[in-house]
Amino acid sequence: MKTIIRIYQNRLGLLSMILLCTTLWMSSCKEHIDMSDRFTFLEETVWSYLEKNDSLYSEYISLLKTVPISSISTSTVAQLLSARGHYTCFAPNNKAIQEYLDSLYRKGLITEPSWDGFATERAKDSIQKVIVYNSIIDGGDVIYYDIANFPTRNNDEFSVSNMNDRRLSVVRDSLNPDIILINGEYPISLKNRDIEAINGYVHEMETVIAPSNETITDILRTWINEGGSSYTVMARLVLACGLGDTLSKVRDEVFEQMMLKGEIEDIGDFKTNKESGLPSDHRNYGFTIFAEPDQVWEATLGKSAAEITVDDIKNYVVEHGLYPNAKNDDNYESTDNVLNQFVTYHILPEYLSRDKLVIHYNEKGYNYATSRNYTVATEEFYTTMGKRRLLKLYESFESNGIYLNRFPVLRNGRGKFSSEHLNINDYHESGEFKALRGSYLHADENLGICVEDNIGDAAVASVLNGIIYPIGKVLAYTENIATQLKNQRLRFEVASMLPELMNNQLRRPMSNYPTRSGAYRGFPTNYQFFNSMELKEGTRFYYLTGLGSNWMNWQGDEFNIKGKYEFTMELPPVPMAGHYELRLAVQSNSNLRGMCQVYWGSDKNNLPAAGIPFDMRMGGTQRHLTNENQPSIVGWVSDAELGDEEAIIECDKTMRNNGFMKAPEHYSPTPGSTSTARQNADVNRRIIVSADMDPDKTYYIKFKSVLDDVEKEHILDYMEYCAKEVYDNPEESEDIW
Repeated sequence: MKTIIRIYQNRLGLLSMILLCTTLWMSSCKEHIDMSDRFTFLEETVWSYLEKNDSLYSEYISLLKTVPISSISTSTVAQLLSARGHYTCFAPNNKAIQEYLDSLYRKGLITEPSWDGFATERAKDSIQKVIVYNSIIDGGDVIYYDIANFPTRNNDEFSVSNMNDRRLSVVRDSLNPDIILINGEYPISLKNRDIEAINGYVHEMETVIAPSNETITDILRTWINEGGSSYTVMARLVLACGLGDTLSKVRDEVFEQMMLKGEIEDIGDFKTNKESGLPSDHRNYGFTIFAEPDQVWEATLGKSAAEITVDDIKNYVVEHGLYPNAKNDDNYESTDNVLNQFVTYHILPEYLSRDKLVIHYNEKGYNYATSRNYTVATEEFYTTMGKRRLLKLYESFESNGIYLNRFPVLRNGRGKFSSEHLNINDYHESGEFKALRGSYLHADENLGICVEDNIGDAAVASVLNGIIYPIGKVLAYTENIATQLKNQRLRFEVASMLPELMNNQLRRPMSNYPTRSGAYRGFPTNYQFFNSMELKEGTRFYYLTGLGSNWMNWQGDEFNIKGKYEFTMELPPVPMAGHYELRLAVQSNSNLRGMCQVYWGSDKNNLPAAGIPFDMRMGGTQRHLTNENQPSIVGWVSDAELGDEEAIIECDKTMRNNGFMKAPEHYSPTPGSTSTARQNADVNRRIIVSADMDPDKTYYIKFKSVLDDVEKEHILDYMEYCAKEVYDNPEESEDIW
């Protein structure tokens, strides 16, 4: 295959398309499609199928022959759909396009419901691009979508964006699952769907796909000014806290201009060091808000939403003793303010679609490709906006949904489920919940708050730069929540610490990236792509999806770093003051691993060394070297060989004394397998830091290579915080999960 076409363009919207001309660009310098790569078989391409059904798609065909694939190309989208590739085409029929023009006319945006009704050619071109770019997913050389391969759960998104750089979602009717709505509002024809071509699939659309171009800030202001929303109280709170500018951000324009000028560094292919392409088409911003609907506030305060003021909410927060160390003043824009801390705890600086709130991939016994029956409890921890605090997102088989800050008693082989008692160790919920500790807002607080579905509310479900989820109870970071977090092991997938991965659709794609580097991305050192990470020159930093690779990684993915590397990461906050261990996961089962010095502390520019150099070649039973292997000092012995629980606990203690721990029982290398990482000698956890930590301080970790071989690898998979109350608990020792 000679040509892979990628589209780089700004998001298109309705009103802004009439006012502004969208800037588009491509990853290569070619201005024409290489037609030598066009199919010459007798079967239909997407384009030839549409042409042969001119009576149904004549309006759409005309647009495809008119709209270019980018602003620097003379090739049209029609030519794109006749070339080799993997295209999913949601083709609006003639009636759908006419109804779309009718809607523009009713809104007063055009003078008549036809293409002659536009005030300028520029405005008409923009709307034509809205129709075309939103209708096509270019899967590169990887994927296209027939109905059978659509996302299976409501509100889950396709793994590849459309040509408008928007990720489309799917909703099925509860009574008739054959009725499928794109983004919950655009129906696919029941008659003409799954039309297979040699370069993709065609699905007839009964309406034009035209997602909102409003930012979160736009929609919040609309709700306040025009009403008709279920979230007017939350809208007032967010804007009162001065978050309007932040939540209106869509794209990093500096990165955009450097991309246009070819100034963003390409660190090379992961294996060959040759040019591999840039990490992302754009550097987008994104946000997730967990919002109490107005009815929650009305029931809580006994007033109508129209009567509830910002001060009413502040008084509620103060009266319930929430955020006692915050300032009770009217400077709501300050992160020290009590209302600001309450509101920002609802917001994450990343776009989390429904299927990404809690990522399920290779938990013990779970197969992401064949099952939705979750096998073991799974959780993610995210750092909220404003004053940095942890928000726990949790899902299990028993929870029957995603919850915020849920703290069940798990059957983990410890406490009442130890071998001395019930002897159950399957990491399922027991039906009981942890006891409340410290002040709380809800008597059932440890049951958590369910993240409810936003199906049917298209404005709420998704906007240009974010997503809003309704929650049925007031969310707050109470003393009880902080205490519960401190009293459990906190495992952070490193990818969850970098919001830019999710905002740019790089984290956990359920297919390999459609073009360029396939299963990995490399990130520049001459521009700070990640807000919370700095890469020094000479660092080759890659994110590998690991999809289908059967690696011994939690969630399957990893970061792999080469070169004479040096990089510094901002760590998540600890929940409460206390003594914690900071642990790193390591796969040492390769002669390719290297060594580095680790630095840790709260002064980013003056971090002290954390112990001796970190040798990633050291496995549980041997030290992997290029020419020869040496016995390990770790002390790893398999649980099966040890036999009884007392011997297993003694082995774990020996390893801890050497600064090591076995890998968790939680995940398996192969989705669906019950053979876990804990059973592999070359996968372990290293105790890097043991120190007193403060939730009001920001801590950093730096890694610096100490080897001259620039091909030796540094690996990042996950990190853990574990408080002394957990790892040194005389009554209930830390579990193996």
